[in-house]
Amino acid sequence: MEPRSRPPSLVVDPSLPAAVSSVLRSSPEILRSVRLGDIPSAPGPDPVKVFSAAALLGLAWALTSLTGMLLLLAVAGVLTGMRRLTADPAARQARRRMRVALDHSHRFVLPEDLDADCGALLRRAQDAAETVLGSQVNRAGLLDAIDNAVTLPDQVWQTATKLARLSAMRAEHRRIVPAAPPPEVAEAFAPYSGALERAADSLAGRVRALEEYAAQVSRADAVYRSYRQLELLAERTPQYEDLLAETAGDELAVPRLEEMTGQARRIRELFLESMAEARRAAGHLTGTGTA
Repeated sequence: MEPRSRPPSLVVDPSLPAAVSSVLRSSPEILRSVRLGDIPSAPGPDPVKVFSAAALLGLAWALTSLTGMLLLLAVAGVLTGMRRLTADPAARQARRRMRVALDHSHRFVLPEDLDADCGALLRRAQDAAETVLGSQVNRAGLLDAIDNAVTLPDQVWQTATKLARLSAMRAEHRRIVPAAPPPEVAEAFAPYSGALERAADSLAGRVRALEEYAAQVSRADAVYRSYRQLELLAERTPQYEDLLAETAGDELAVPRLEEMTGQARRIRELFLESMAEARRAAGHLTGTGTA
């Protein structure tokens, strides 16, 4: 499947604690239930059990005394606690995940929250962020213009939340505005449609800036690999010098060695230039770049 045709993945607010984020990411079906409002209500007390307990307490009061009734209450409390401790752990875990999802329902964006156009934009943003974070130059700590591990997830999150809002407003707009309003009133709807279009264009520009950064990083990555390969060869320069000295005269060996040195220098300059381009793209992405 082509990257652009893949649906976007779940986005969770990166500022959440790791424990909460882990629960949300591991429970996509529960998140969908929360988003759709399909939340099972907590079971109420069983009337038969309530009546039986009241009758039992009344009988204990009649047959014994207040002390006997209190003792019976204590036994019932212990039995209830033991029942909860031995309850199905899977059910307890599901209830816990549901509670976490309910408490943080505004801290995640599902693919279903987006229309087709917004989903495609989010997928592009996620692909670009993954390209940068997976690059060799990033793992080597060479992209020091921004902290990618912090900035890029936040960029994707901010983009996802804005795309979700745009999707919701576009859906509402389609419900309110007739598909073909009368010509004499069509102009009245234009500012609202225009606002949605401008918002979409702005978000598309934000994604393009992220993609440009990823493209610059990919180019820097390719040059970095060549640079590292030349570093390995440079360590073996004496062996090449000996080989040329043994197999060719100085009039051939010296120019060849100078050519090797010059090529290594050009690759290094190209690498440094590509890194500078990537840093400039990062600055534009975060609004700190120079014109």
